[in-house]
Amino acid sequence: MSEVIAVMNQKGGCGKTTTVVNTATSLAVMGKSVLVVDMDPQANATTSFGIDKTKIENTIYDALMGDISIKKATIPTFIKNLFIIPSNISLSGAGMELSKRDNYHIVLKDTLKDVVPLFDYIFIDLPPSLGVITVNALVASDSVLIPIQAEYYALEGVADLINTIKLVEKRLRSPTPIKGILLTLFDKRTRLSKDVHRELKNYFGGTDLLFKTIIPRNIRLAEAPSFGKPCLIYDPDSTGTKAYLKLAKEIIQRDENVHLSVAKKNLDLKAKSQFQMIQRNLERKTGGK
Repeated sequence: MSEVIAVMNQKGGCGKTTTVVNTATSLAVMGKSVLVVDMDPQANATTSFGIDKTKIENTIYDALMGDISIKKATIPTFIKNLFIIPSNISLSGAGMELSKRDNYHIVLKDTLKDVVPLFDYIFIDLPPSLGVITVNALVASDSVLIPIQAEYYALEGVADLINTIKLVEKRLRSPTPIKGILLTLFDKRTRLSKDVHRELKNYFGGTDLLFKTIIPRNIRLAEAPSFGKPCLIYDPDSTGTKAYLKLAKEIIQRDENVHLSVAKKNLDLKAKSQFQMIQRNLERKTGGK
């Protein structure tokens, strides 16, 4: 079963693209089929896989405008099981163009529909803003992953973002549950990082919203994009790589638990239905006595 995950936060510098690139890579090496959709005009996710954004011919922008099919825009990366729909600066005008259309908020969902069944996970990398592109991503997604940098205003930012998600859900009748909140750029040497982590646990205590995995501040994670490689390829033994592998395992485990829960619920409903049928048969035979 496919899952489309929007990775978003209106604050820049919180590790959105780093999280998309390295989580997608980690899931791919674990045997999952994964697609990255680069919805940021800066195209950092695209270049993180060694793709020259100035030379690509087919991008997500072309697919959104209907000039090409989404399958034509989808290209393999050098990592097995991992594909990308690249971006470039042309996407910067997409928000304005889409806003002129009827039902502008479902364009991305309609565009992606032919590739969604082909993958286990689809990650949408978004710019640090709340505009037409972000609304499209929310409508197109099954869930939202929110990276939060370990800094003073982290909670304030995530509260605003959650309110935005709820607003889109209410106005467009398109619920997008939060898959998880991920603490990034964590420095265990600083009191601030520890305070933010404690506040997040207090704020989301008793829920599954906060991922157990914490992404450390790691120089290898910062260096890898400049070499056009995910950190797993650039430095397999780095603490950053190990953290994202751990996150991928946590995501898979969560999803397996959800599937088991749904299966159990369906089994319970089936058993209940069968019991009711047996009860009705007995009532007919006994005349309701």
